[in-house]
Amino acid sequence: MKLETRLVQYLSQDEQIIHDLQLVRQLGLPQCYVAAGYIRNYVWDRLHGYENRGTYSDIDVIYYDPQNISEERDWQLENELRSSAGNDKWSVKNQARMHIRNGAEPYLSTLDAVRRWPETATAVGAMLDPEDQIVILAPHGLDDLFNMIVTRSPYFEDREYYLERVRQKEWHLLWSLLTFDEE
Repeated sequence: MKLETRLVQYLSQDEQIIHDLQLVRQLGLPQCYVAAGYIRNYVWDRLHGYENRGTYSDIDVIYYDPQNISEERDWQLENELRSSAGNDKWSVKNQARMHIRNGAEPYLSTLDAVRRWPETATAVGAMLDPEDQIVILAPHGLDDLFNMIVTRSPYFEDREYYLERVRQKEWHLLWSLLTFDEE
């Protein structure tokens, strides 16, 4: 089975994830995905045989709108999701603005931004299209996610930051089958 098909199957089997994808779709944001640890942790839990433990510090919503890069808009969207979902873990970030925080050239799209995230296994997103089909965003593919390999993205240049981030996350304490690429 193709890994993208497998991920779609995993996500479609979880009512909470589908509900969250529906909430995010209702925002009507361009190039908008639920991404990062929310997807990654769910897959790693499944691969470890854990029940869905909700092991996420936030629910990352990413989108790309160069016409309105105000941080206030993202805060308003977070509040809207928190109110709708009754969950305070929502984090909304317009990727058209994030290059400023990261000291990089402007990103060209959500895909371009996600490709530059620190780990390949984290650089994954999902959205619901208008026909209720799950669409996957995975610029580095899904091999590392499903093989439980934590490795630095080839587009993320700060190796020391990456290594410190991985140490601080302490993922090995939650998912014992992970392997870590120190490169």
